[in-house]
Amino acid sequence: MTSILGISAFYHDSAAAIVIDGQIVAAAQEERFTRKKHDSSYPFNAIEFVLNFAKLNLSQIDYIVFYEKPFLKFERLLETYVAFAPSGFKSFCSSMPIWLREKLFQKKLIFNKLKLHDNKFNDENKIYFSEHHLSHAASAFYPSPYEEAIVLTADGVGEWATTTVAIGRKNNLEILKEIHFPHSLGLLYSAFTYYTGFKVNSGEYKLMGLAPYGVPKYKEKIKDNLIDIKEDGTFNLNQSYFNYATGLTMTNDNFSNLFGQKPRNTSKEELTNFHMDIASSVQSVTEDIILKLAKYLRKEFNYKNLCLAGGVALNCVANGKILKEKIFDNIWIQPAAGDAGGAIGGPLAYWYNELKNPRSITNEKDKMYGSYLGPYSDDNVIKKTLDSCGAIYEKLDTEKMINKVSKLLSEGNAIGWYQGRMEFGPRALGNRSIIADPRSDKMQKILNLKVKFRESFRPFAPAVLKEEVNNWFELKNESPYMLLVAEVKKSIQKKMTDEEKKLFGIDKLNIKRSSIPAVTHVDYSARVQTVDKETNPIFHKLISKFKEVTNIPILVNTSFNVRGEPIVNSVEDAFKCFVKTGLDYLVCGNFVLDKKKQINK
Repeated sequence: MTSILGISAFYHDSAAAIVIDGQIVAAAQEERFTRKKHDSSYPFNAIEFVLNFAKLNLSQIDYIVFYEKPFLKFERLLETYVAFAPSGFKSFCSSMPIWLREKLFQKKLIFNKLKLHDNKFNDENKIYFSEHHLSHAASAFYPSPYEEAIVLTADGVGEWATTTVAIGRKNNLEILKEIHFPHSLGLLYSAFTYYTGFKVNSGEYKLMGLAPYGVPKYKEKIKDNLIDIKEDGTFNLNQSYFNYATGLTMTNDNFSNLFGQKPRNTSKEELTNFHMDIASSVQSVTEDIILKLAKYLRKEFNYKNLCLAGGVALNCVANGKILKEKIFDNIWIQPAAGDAGGAIGGPLAYWYNELKNPRSITNEKDKMYGSYLGPYSDDNVIKKTLDSCGAIYEKLDTEKMINKVSKLLSEGNAIGWYQGRMEFGPRALGNRSIIADPRSDKMQKILNLKVKFRESFRPFAPAVLKEEVNNWFELKNESPYMLLVAEVKKSIQKKMTDEEKKLFGIDKLNIKRSSIPAVTHVDYSARVQTVDKETNPIFHKLISKFKEVTNIPILVNTSFNVRGEPIVNSVEDAFKCFVKTGLDYLVCGNFVLDKKKQINK
């Protein structure tokens, strides 16, 4: 038995994973334990969890793989500062002491941190470093159900690369092409995230959700001034509009002057039609680039399968467009596509690429196991925790619990749903979820404002039985990780009146667009999750029972958390979130809690 510990840390979304004989056994993000969103610190708790889950001490681990190479990153920073000098001196002065003190000598730092888990651990030579984009590419290809594939990765920046193309064949993965910093699709998108007033490295999905409310009227301005897109989809960014290479902000005055407004100040300024049009414009440019890249890669290499990873692969609208245009026969996207996924990719790259172990594809299933790779709580833990919280609950057998919950959902209740192993990646996939009835035209607003405490424009995803997906959405493929957007079927869409068509921006929000309005976005799209009875039998059973009650094989599924907090991890997290929000019920395993019965919680 060969065990490999994977670590991703020190930038954002720190995580740890254990791979044993090429199989992903456990993986989790540090934020879920520390309750600090996008926690970038050394993932002590995540490492403790994966070691305990695998029943291994650190000294028993054969290899430890960090997801990127710090020296290469340091080289890029130094060369960038030299190239842009004298601008960037302020940024240089703030970042260099941290690098010289903490980041540059990371092998020693990691070794010292690892000893905290096991004082018998004494072999620094077990620590290896993967390249950032190789870790991304490996996380996309090796768990995929394909023997061979083109692998496209795109994010802000790793060491030097921002976009890479690799070819995966059986156990071999080779990066063939790269686009280098400062030219980055991820950083272009993040610049607009910053400009519209959202937080970089976490608010990009808000920008994507905002885009359908606007019109892409600034698209040509972006293409004419900010980015030069080649025929093959490669690109160069005009650095005279950006500040991220050497400054402390993403954009500069030239950028603001080009669009006629300063970056949005969230404490003083509401979102306006201008911000929606800006979001729509950069989303459209991003889709154009990704589609051009995909078409050119298909033509150049003629592989029928595409694998995606890197933060840009979380742009599920663009992913849906690749699928819709039938550029590739099959697409597979790593659910933890951001930096957290590097904790899986690093060990897999080492197991297959370095140790040359064979790789076999046994069936059409991927090797992510539904991404249910985190901690779980059994009945004893659930009962003990609920008792210690002073919770009032009833415990039912599984069938009675499913019957009760499906009925409660059909009556319009919003329910916190805590089951099985926690999901790895940014999406709740039916184990740490808030669920509701998609037929309600008020549910989107209720969940956003009373439960999630977040912007009212944010859409919710439908969790649909895998076998029913094509009856409700223009999607014939599986989408287990909520990473593909598809249009709601025309047969269930509600046509807009002439008056409704005249509405702009956020005014579009209140229009009922289909028979499942809570999961239908303003452009008739939905970010679909297909639920498979093999990977999540309980959630599949619940949706099936809800279909018996309502004739709808779909539930609203959003992550079990409030704005600014990570998804819940423990039963205690779930109970705290339940009592301080507008949730009506909480279901932990087979324990059902009614908000009205909780006394002064």
